[in-house]
Formats: sequence, structure tokens, C-alpha cells
Amino acid sequence: MVELLRRSPRVAPDGRDWRFIHFEARRLDSGQEIADDTGGNETAIVVLGGKVSIELDEQRFDIDGRKEVWERTPPTVVLLPPESRYALHAYSESEVVIAGARGKLGPAARLITPQDVVVEQRGEGQTLRLVHHLLPPSAEAERLILVEVYTPPGNWSSFPPHKHDTDDPPRESYLEEVYYYHVNPPTGFALQRIYTAEEELDVSIAACDGDLVLVPRGYHVVANSPGHECYYLNVMAGVGRAWNFSLDPAYAHLLNWSKPAV
Repeated sequence: MVELLRRSPRVAPDGRDWRFIHFEARRLDSGQEIADDTGGNETAIVVLGGKVSIELDEQRFDIDGRKEVWERTPPTVVLLPPESRYALHAYSESEVVIAGARGKLGPAARLITPQDVVVEQRGEGQTLRLVHHLLPPSAEAERLILVEVYTPPGNWSSFPPHKHDTDDPPRESYLEEVYYYHVNPPTGFALQRIYTAEEELDVSIAACDGDLVLVPRGYHVVANSPGHECYYLNVMAGVGRAWNFSLDPAYAHLLNWSKPAV
């Protein structure tokens, strides 16, 4: 189930090919509200841009961070446990992502500030990109992993091609993944290839501004169009929270970065 979802996308497990990740991207005008509950999901609200408040029964988080993703500073994230009711109010034009995966009742909601985020320059030359580790495997959480990546014009990202579709730790861990894209200027696109060694899956997708790509399995890699900057938010969830992956042997010798200790 490799899938491209256009513009303000949302997805939920279907009980077959897609097992873990709930995802919704929302653009809000000033004064708009979202009132919902997390149900059985550990849920992260990622404020990609704008000024919002998030209220729970006994907590309130007032967030006035970056105006949009192209400020390239880390965002603010609120991590909510299952069975939490919340209300989100926008005080400006805002964009939020609500991402979740089934979990158990855990600690109280918590705020992850830009100062909490580990920033990494990864790769070099044509594979240079900027990585923000929003909710890394080392952070306290049950199932979600969150990271955002900025890829310069004409560069490659998620490189070398890698996969995490087999639960065989520590060699590899099973993690579904989504890529939520923005492109600046929005006339550009990123080319994402998803494939398996046996070639029974080999899909190339032109992802544009506001698109969501689902990666349930296979090697995956991203190439950005020249003259445009590419941003994507990755949400991963699976059997556990270890980020163990295998490289495509044909490209493994081109690995020019070390796995960060986050």
C-alpha cells in the first residue's frame, strides 16, 4: 500500500496493509478551533507554524513559535497520551499535524519546545540536509518517532536508500513511515522512489507541496528538484521505537553520515 495523498491529507490504519499511523494535516484560519480526543492513540500535535493554544482538562499550552516551516527553526510539539480530550484554538493562520498510533495510558501530556529538539546537519555535498529530531527514539514515548528534514535545491535526501520493514533487531526494526511535504516555491516537487530488492514493488512518486506519501515497506529515497527547497515531516511507528534500518547494498558504500545518538 504505497500511496500518494494530495493536499490536506489524512490517513488511518485499514487493518490490512497500513497498521499503525494515524495522520492528519490541518490549515486553520485565525479563530478556528479543533475539539477532539485521542481515543486509543498516543498522539502528537506538531505546530508547523502559527500561534495556537491547546487545552486539556487540567493543562493549557500556549504556543507562539515559528510562523511557517521555512523559518527552518524547530517547531513546538505537544505529546498527548491515549484517552485525552483536547481543544486547539488558532490565534493566527496556522498549520498543525495531528499524528498518532495506538498506545497504552501513559504519562501526562507534555510540551516539546524548540530548545528540546536536537538539530543535525546530515551528509555532505549533494546529500547535505538539515534534520530536526522532534521525538527521537531516546525520548519518552510509547510508539511515535517524529523528525523533519530540509533538503536544499537539487540534493538527495533519505540517502542512501534504506528500509525498516522487517522486525529483526538490532539489524532492522519494523516501522511504517509517512512523508508530509512542503516545497518552496510550491511549483517544485520531490521525486520519491519506494522499491524492494525482489522488484515486486517499484514506485516513483512526484510529491508536491502539501502531499503525503505512505511508506509501509521497501527501500525509500528522495531527490529534490533544482531551484526549490524541499521540506518533509516524517512520522514513524511500528512494533517498537528503535530506528534500526538496512541500506540497499548497491548504495551502502555512499553512506557519509553516522547514526545520531538520539
